[in-house]
Amino acid sequence: MATIQWRPEINALTTPQSWRIRFMPRNVAGIEDIAADIALRHPNYNEADILTILRAEDEAIQNRLLNGERVTKEGSFSWFLSFTGRLDTPEDPLPPLEESLHVNVRVSPPYVETLRQTARTERLPEEKKRPLISTVKDSLLNLSDVLNPEGVLQLTGDNLFFDRTLLNTGGCVIEGTRNGKVEQSRFVQIEPGEILLMPDVPDQNNPWNNEYTISVSTRYSEHGTLRIGTYGRMLRTPIIVTDFGEETGLLTGKANSPYVSLTGGNVVGPTSLRIRVVLDLRADSLLFNLVDMSEEGAAGPAVTVMANGSHSLSSFTGSLVNSLDIRVDNYTALKNMVRSNYSGMLVDVLWLEIEPE
Repeated sequence: MATIQWRPEINALTTPQSWRIRFMPRNVAGIEDIAADIALRHPNYNEADILTILRAEDEAIQNRLLNGERVTKEGSFSWFLSFTGRLDTPEDPLPPLEESLHVNVRVSPPYVETLRQTARTERLPEEKKRPLISTVKDSLLNLSDVLNPEGVLQLTGDNLFFDRTLLNTGGCVIEGTRNGKVEQSRFVQIEPGEILLMPDVPDQNNPWNNEYTISVSTRYSEHGTLRIGTYGRMLRTPIIVTDFGEETGLLTGKANSPYVSLTGGNVVGPTSLRIRVVLDLRADSLLFNLVDMSEEGAAGPAVTVMANGSHSLSSFTGSLVNSLDIRVDNYTALKNMVRSNYSGMLVDVLWLEIEPE
C-alpha cells in the first residue's frame, strides 16, 4: 500500500513562526478510477457495469434525499439535509431553497478509525528556498491586508530581496482575482526582510471586484530558478462611496454581481470607516458591524444575518456615521468566501465622500 505524503509548510500567519502540516495528494481519482479499482479486486464484474452502478448510486441517494430521508451507508458515510435562515415569525415562508437548503455528508467514526489504523505516512522535504511574505500592511492607514493606492505598502518576511536594476532577476506583482495584473516599479526599499513600495493597482471589471493577490519573485544565483512566493491572504482596496443615490457593491471577490450592496445611510460628514463580516460557526450565521480605522478600535453593534435581505448597521460612538443600510444579495456565496478565503473574517474599508443633506 502506498504512503500518505505530507510536507511541513511555513505558516506565515503565526507569531512566533510555526509550520503547518500539508497533505500532498499524489493524484485526483475520478469515478472511472474507482470503477477500475473495483473491477481489479472483483474480476467477475465488468468495469462498465460497475461504473453504471456507481453513477446510479449517486442518483438513488439524491432521490432518497428528495424524499425527505437521511441516507446512511453503514460503516462509511451518511447524507442528510439541513436548513439555514431566519424567520421573524413562525408563519413566515421558507427562504428560497438556493439560500436555505444544504446537503451534508458525515463520515462514520469506524471508517475514520480504520483509515487511521491502516494509514502509513511519508514526510516530504520542505520546499526549496523561496520568498516568504509574512505580513502586508498599508503604512498610511496602518491596516493589515489593505491595498491603498494612495499609501505605501509594507511587505515583511524572509528571502524577499531582488535586484531590480538587473533584468529577469525578480520582481513584485499585484494581480486582481477577477482580472488585471501589474508589475510594480515604484519601490522605496527592497531588503531581504522588508519591501516598501507605492502600489500601482490594476483596474478590475467592477468596483466591487476589489480583491487582489501580491507575490514576490527572485533568483538566488545568477543562473538559478526563478522562485515565487505569494502572500497567503487577500488584499482589498478601499471602496469609495460618493452618493447614496446609487447602490455600491462591497464584500465581494471576483463575482459578476456584488454579494452585498450599500443602499443608504445617515452620515454627518465625509469620513472613513470599515465594514466587517464574521462567520459565527456555532450559529451558522454571519455577523455584520461597522468598525473604526484602527485594528483594535471601536465597533458598532453586530447584526446577525442568516439569509438574503436588507439590514441597518448602527455605527460606533464618535463616528460621523450614524448608520449604514446594506442589502445581502448572495448570502451563500458570501459565507463560503468568508469561510474559505478569509479565515472567518472579511473587512472592507469605506471612504464615504458624502456631504450631509
